[in-house]
Amino acid sequence: MKLMLVGFGVVGQGLAMILRDKAQDLEAKYGFEPKIVGVATNSRGILYNAQGLSIDALLTAIQKGSLEHYPDEDGLERDFSDAVDLIQGRGADVLVEVSPTNIQTAMPAAKHFQTAIATRKHIVTANKGPIAIGFSGLSQRAKDANLQIRYEATLMAGTPAISMGLEALAGCTIETVQGIVNGTTNYILTEMENGLSYADALKQAQELGYAETDPTADVEGYDAAAKVLIMMDTFFGKDLTLDDIDVTGITQISQEDIDSAKANGERYKLIASASANGGKVAPIRLPLSDPLAQVSGATNAITFQTDLMGAVTVSGAGAGQKETGFALLADLLAIHRQV
Repeated sequence: MKLMLVGFGVVGQGLAMILRDKAQDLEAKYGFEPKIVGVATNSRGILYNAQGLSIDALLTAIQKGSLEHYPDEDGLERDFSDAVDLIQGRGADVLVEVSPTNIQTAMPAAKHFQTAIATRKHIVTANKGPIAIGFSGLSQRAKDANLQIRYEATLMAGTPAISMGLEALAGCTIETVQGIVNGTTNYILTEMENGLSYADALKQAQELGYAETDPTADVEGYDAAAKVLIMMDTFFGKDLTLDDIDVTGITQISQEDIDSAKANGERYKLIASASANGGKVAPIRLPLSDPLAQVSGATNAITFQTDLMGAVTVSGAGAGQKETGFALLADLLAIHRQV
């Protein structure tokens, strides 16, 4: 399988390291022999070699600051204007789209998707933008071309939430999906219950790398809302926009609120909910008997309410380099099995 990576930050490098470190296992167990033939970054260079690029050399070059440090070799091409130029101009089996997410317009990732479909490449992504916004059109184009778009990493990183709903629970009617899909806010709420103020919990989350310098997308609920859009489309066939989602973050939750919930045997969680009737994001007081109430720190979890199995909850890491890289690998293996 020839892979073309658009984006080579933390997640792209994580996948590359997994492919390097597990090469023998992947070939022996699954007959899977992936080869990275192209890498495109926004400002650190673009490379292509139909014979395959060295993962060690890619990682070394990017650690030095630019793909310009990748050594010259037979078949190597560097002269590309942007990622679209690479995608439409050169061959690969799968586009791995891991560029930064834009949840307002989905660009430029949506253009990368369109170009990949036009040039007959399957797509694996960790980018929430094109899955949350306008996905039905892209999905139909891919189906018409007999191509797959797989996006496990967009919901709970490597924790198999999407494959759980679509594959493991196939045959069930999913009535509702609700969960903790933002680790930053869950970490803050956990630490507030442990006695920290909101400001101190946020600062600690930033120091640990859970929260960005500008945490607005997390704490105001917009990251979770983008994931609600993904759940709505994936599990209920509803193509909505952020304007259709009722979104409330955690910034108005006080220490008094936390203490009141605790005194009543309850716990605040920022819950993302989706059903055939719509979706929302809001902080909710859950009884301690609810499995979601027991999810602490930066961990994520989702509960599927179904007709045949009742409530099914899956919990695990919702972020991380190797965890997100694993989700990309799982999707690549699914394409390998099926195609």
